[in-house]
Amino acid sequence: MNSRRKNRMLVVIAIVVGLGLITTLVMYALRANIDLFYTPSEILQGKGEAHEKPEPGQRLRVGGMVMPGSVKRDPQSLQVSFKLYDASGVVSVTFEGILPDLFREGQGVVAQGVLENGSLINAKEVLAKHDEKYTPPEIEDAMKKNHTSPAALAGAQP
Repeated sequence: MNSRRKNRMLVVIAIVVGLGLITTLVMYALRANIDLFYTPSEILQGKGEAHEKPEPGQRLRVGGMVMPGSVKRDPQSLQVSFKLYDASGVVSVTFEGILPDLFREGQGVVAQGVLENGSLINAKEVLAKHDEKYTPPEIEDAMKKNHTSPAALAGAQP
């Protein structure tokens, strides 16, 4: 093999290795920022046909309705705990911070945080549904399928 071909081969190998390394680093960075959306019943019973439950410590977004009578505020701090429900599940959420102005009992919210154990979510952010008509399709479908009154869930509370 002459030196010119050898140099070209080394350049091509270096480019392929560099692209592979860059792709690996980008995928690793994206993996750390993925938050999957769940409803309360999907957290308790699993998601999809395989009924895959989220692992404790997993970052996720959970959407549901705030159960009336479940909001508890700590008078000494900004700590708030409440329950989210859907058709067949209730999960507990804790949040430390200022809640959105539109947050209230019976309102649809999305809590983004970490699943602690069982059905407790330690939220880092709480988003309240606003008055505009647009709702992301995945959330709208989940809410249509899973929305029931909190009275129907009186026996389903953890």
